[in-house]
Amino acid sequence: MDSKIMVATWGATASLSDPAVVVALRDAGARRVQLNISDATVAGGLRISELDPPIEAVVSVWTSRPDAAVAVLAARAERVAAWEVTTRAPLDPALPADGTRVDALANLAFLRRPADLPRTEWLRIWLEDHTRVAIETQATFGYHQNIVERALTPDTPTVDAIVEELFPMAAIGDVHAFYGSGGDPLELESRISRMLASVARFGADRDLDVVPTSRFDVKLT
Repeated sequence: MDSKIMVATWGATASLSDPAVVVALRDAGARRVQLNISDATVAGGLRISELDPPIEAVVSVWTSRPDAAVAVLAARAERVAAWEVTTRAPLDPALPADGTRVDALANLAFLRRPADLPRTEWLRIWLEDHTRVAIETQATFGYHQNIVERALTPDTPTVDAIVEELFPMAAIGDVHAFYGSGGDPLELESRISRMLASVARFGADRDLDVVPTSRFDVKLT
């Protein structure tokens, strides 16, 4: 049975664009690969980094052989950190899967659960209460919630969930385009206030990494 794994990489950004990487992942059992690379196209996007150095790219792989996929990427990077995840997709747009760049700012947020909030309650607040708020207050057209099930690499940074959000490219430099407030300052203020109050309930207003990326999808089967 296939699993989805998400692999953060450092020192591999240039090599990830090499088609040989996707071929090697296919040969290692992958049926789908998603590359999220923090490149010059999204350089103006908001970045928040708890990890030092910051995450440079994330490779998502759907495979029945997680360890083999991680090994492929580890051989091409200075460092990797990998997690197996379970995914929910409240907004799941049809996207090209031919390796071309998705026309979007693709943000990835790495969340950590506050120690004083039980995991069951943390998941309930995030998945049940916050999801609607996130969709209603931002201009996202893609929204996936990845719950971390286990770490796959030694010394993996603690991460409890990874959020994937797709925004229009204009959101890189326009806060109204990011929040979908249509240029109305009062609507913008309302949306930001509502969003901040919601993320504070489950600790996503602190101790997180946000990585702006360009996204490339490849379906192999």
